[in-house]
Amino acid sequence: MSPMPDTALLVIDVQESFRHRPYWDEADLVRFLDRQQALIDGAVARNVPVVQIFHVEDEGPFSLASGHVRALEPLRISPDAVFHKRRHSALVGSGLDVWLTRTGIRRLIVSGIRTEQCCETTTRHASDLGYGVDYVGEATLTFAMTDAAGRRWSADEIRARTELVLAGRFARIATVEEALSEPTPRRVSGPAEIAVVVVCPPRTLLLDVAGPVEVLRKANLIQDRVRFRVDHVGPCSAVTSSIGLGLSGLEPLPAPLPEGATVVLAGTAELVLGDSDPPGEDERAAEDAIVAWLRAEVRPGHRLVSICSGALLAARAGLLDGHDCTTHHAACAELAALAPAARVLEDRLFVEDRERLTSAGITAGIDLMLHLVARLVDPACAAAVARYLVVYLRRAGHDPQASPWLEGRNHLHPAIHRVQDAVSADPARAWSLETLADLAATSPRHLSRLFNRHAGMSLPAYVNGLRVALARDLLARTRLDMERVAERAGFASPRQLRRAWSRVNDGPSSAIRDG
Repeated sequence: MSPMPDTALLVIDVQESFRHRPYWDEADLVRFLDRQQALIDGAVARNVPVVQIFHVEDEGPFSLASGHVRALEPLRISPDAVFHKRRHSALVGSGLDVWLTRTGIRRLIVSGIRTEQCCETTTRHASDLGYGVDYVGEATLTFAMTDAAGRRWSADEIRARTELVLAGRFARIATVEEALSEPTPRRVSGPAEIAVVVVCPPRTLLLDVAGPVEVLRKANLIQDRVRFRVDHVGPCSAVTSSIGLGLSGLEPLPAPLPEGATVVLAGTAELVLGDSDPPGEDERAAEDAIVAWLRAEVRPGHRLVSICSGALLAARAGLLDGHDCTTHHAACAELAALAPAARVLEDRLFVEDRERLTSAGITAGIDLMLHLVARLVDPACAAAVARYLVVYLRRAGHDPQASPWLEGRNHLHPAIHRVQDAVSADPARAWSLETLADLAATSPRHLSRLFNRHAGMSLPAYVNGLRVALARDLLARTRLDMERVAERAGFASPRQLRRAWSRVNDGPSSAIRDG
């Protein structure tokens, strides 16, 4: 048998809950259970971890209280790990992504119920995160559906449609035997590569470049799924930085921009250390060249990231029109004048609006890049980079000052940092003291004592603080109702969210949107 050291089998939502849905149909059940069981047995024989995922809801047959959130009978399964999810993708809010990263899993075999919903969504999400995916359609189950025009789609037709749209783009479509025989390589040969073009104008604020790029450098070192390829460019081959240090070897402004590239615009200093002269004609002409290049080359599909006053160059190019944005507090008025069609937000560390990401003064560029790493790689990677930088954890973009993501981090105890990293990567997870004690390799009682001593707060207060911060972010960025916000932030109900909110905020949660 071929070894599969970096592979895991996902068994998604194969649970008794479905028997209590009105669309339940046993026509394909025997075939499905035969193929699903063969996949599980084959994975066990090859020492491939079997991960069981259950879908849970607050009420009905998918609630834990119903007693139906258990393996669909007569399936035989002894999973290596179990996760509960509340979204279609098994990688959202379940803790599965953190477990996969820590376990070194790079390839997934997807199976379960339903074919075109949770199985397909998880496959797409996993592929976008850089995992190699084998989608075993014959080990998935679904049910006939009727579309808006009245056409009845059979389960076989739905399965064929799902395999059609996934094949080659997001996954290899495999039989049970193929998935368990010769492992396919990951979707890409080597890491997924993201081109990052760092634009260095005259009088570049050095920290605008060094901070964010250091985040990317460290992210490249601690994981191998995503590789950030960084090029430093400018209208001149050399510029003087804000501290008087020369930056040379800059490549020309690329035309055309690579597809999917991320453009990082550094800010500038009015005065350079040791030089009292204001910018000259040559420097202004160089800035004009950057603006013209931005206007000509940045297209849909390109991600534009500005650090500090770099937003002013983007504004001059018209690239912030119709977007929310921010910049250094001293330049917000100028930004508003340059981009009257933009919505300039003050007191924000960074703002993300579609393909435009803008940050406030200087060090906020580190927070913004950590945010990008969390999204493009995973939150666990961002947390590890933050610890290396002694930032300890990324701050939320809406947060104007001290953040719960940073509180309780001014210590050097590795076990407590492990616990905080896990909670911060997935605050909404139903963390138990026993689970966190296992991460810390200590007893629950001793963990409580250690956490209070080193973090300066109780463990429940820390978890609730992060959940409230997550809820605040959801209220600011989405139009979800309070029930959905509470659920996504890890609270049992809006009432529980309001109680936790009142402990750390003066005003009501509704003020986030009212303001």
